Amino acid sequence: MGRRVLRAGGLLTVTALALAGCNTKASNGYLPDTVSDSGERVTDLWIGSWVAVLAVGAITWGLMLYAAIRFRRRKGDDTLPVQLRYNVPVEMLYTIIPVFMVAVFFYYTARDEAALTDTSKKPDVTISVVGKQWSWDFNYIDSNVHESGVHVDPADPDARAKMPTLYLPVNKRVEFVLNARDVIHSFWVPAFMTKLDMLPGKTNKLQIVPTQTGTFQGKCAELCGAYHSQMLFMVKVVPQNEYDQQMARLAEIGNTGLIPVDASREQMVPADADKIPAPARTGTDQ
Repeated sequence: MGRRVLRAGGLLTVTALALAGCNTKASNGYLPDTVSDSGERVTDLWIGSWVAVLAVGAITWGLMLYAAIRFRRRKGDDTLPVQLRYNVPVEMLYTIIPVFMVAVFFYYTARDEAALTDTSKKPDVTISVVGKQWSWDFNYIDSNVHESGVHVDPADPDARAKMPTLYLPVNKRVEFVLNARDVIHSFWVPAFMTKLDMLPGKTNKLQIVPTQTGTFQGKCAELCGAYHSQMLFMVKVVPQNEYDQQMARLAEIGNTGLIPVDASREQMVPADADKIPAPARTGTDQ
């Protein structure tokens, strides 16, 4: 009876694990669905690493259980077992295998990192992204227009509409020129499965090819002060004609020219600030 229960339990466990691997999220290692050319590479590295780790874990736990059961203390056996044994072939094996595994991990990680950070290809679009406490400036260099973001409280019902929005043309190679105006920030769009730090006084570059239209969220991934968690922006990947229309709209509302990296550390006002009524003057102002 006991063996039947164990067999049934084992069968149910294997079945549950097999079914869990059938859904979409499990098939890509529970990472978000990728919408960029780099996502597949990141997913393959992630899944491959987990397969290797789980295999090592299964072997390790199997050997531990085998040793615990095979060499358990027997009833009536009060002798002290041998405390130390040497087995040179086994010792060489469990030294060489871990070194080999680390070398393989290092090779694939270095290979994929080099591919993800490669900026040697000519981009179709170049965008300068400036991180600042606690928002973003986007300079569309090819179109000579910009959008300057201001800090937005996510609790605001209109937060998504007020957040700075980064427009990208689909299936075009985009180069991001990343800078920070004040402290260290990090440019991260989770759906792109890649991110890069933004350092004051240093320019980093990142190239991405968005492969799917849609609206996605971006955020700062480096603790940068009191409102770090609210340093958000939206990303819209659109067809080329919609991208061109957005560039024309920015020029039409006066967002021409590029915002320099060394601009004032204070939040920059929206382009239509001249339409905002001036505050009423009080007696102390006169």
